[in-house]
Amino acid sequence: MSHSLIAFSRRIGHDFSDVSLLELALTHRSFGGQNNERLEFLGDSIVNFVIAEALYQRFPQAREGQLSRLRARLVRGQTLAELAREMAFGECLRLGSGEMKSGGHRRDSILADAVEGVIGAIYLDAGMDTARARVLAWYAERLEAIDLQDTQKDPKTRLQEFLQSRQAALPRYEVVSVEGEAHDQTFTVECHVELLRDCTLGIGPSRRHAEQQAADRALASLDPRGGRPS
Repeated sequence: MSHSLIAFSRRIGHDFSDVSLLELALTHRSFGGQNNERLEFLGDSIVNFVIAEALYQRFPQAREGQLSRLRARLVRGQTLAELAREMAFGECLRLGSGEMKSGGHRRDSILADAVEGVIGAIYLDAGMDTARARVLAWYAERLEAIDLQDTQKDPKTRLQEFLQSRQAALPRYEVVSVEGEAHDQTFTVECHVELLRDCTLGIGPSRRHAEQQAADRALASLDPRGGRPS
């Protein structure tokens, strides 16, 4: 196995017995030959089931419609792409030259498909219990944060809307440091807002978490209500 795939396996928390499954899961159809579409099909079903099961257990009083809406938020392509970026999937994707030149390793749809492909590969490599454990580990932060009502927008969204309402430029986030081993990293992010003299800082176990914290601190500086509607 190449050094990049070894590092990737550590990031996702699974060492493959059959490395060819991992390679296939990271192969886009533009690469030619066999690709990850079949594994993506399998992984999509697994992610949907595991998240549905987790929500069912977390919210015993929830109605079917509420659970469906929460699941849709968690398994949508945008969320899967966020997971892929947090674990640097793009660095290991196998793309055709055209997709590579056009920035396919950053495209949401390709990243989301790769996440599903890798979950399908983990299932074939080690079984359902292991696949479930990986999905729950990757989604742990999001499952912990989600609420049944879940009408509260996240800090980054509220900050963006606050600035737009004042016709100010959108915030800019910058990763200033990443510390620790690949499987246990700490991200430090600065949030730059033109209405604030100083940037705000966020620290967390993922880039997303750090950005949300930095946005929340920016909101607190801009408005004691944190940009919340009255």
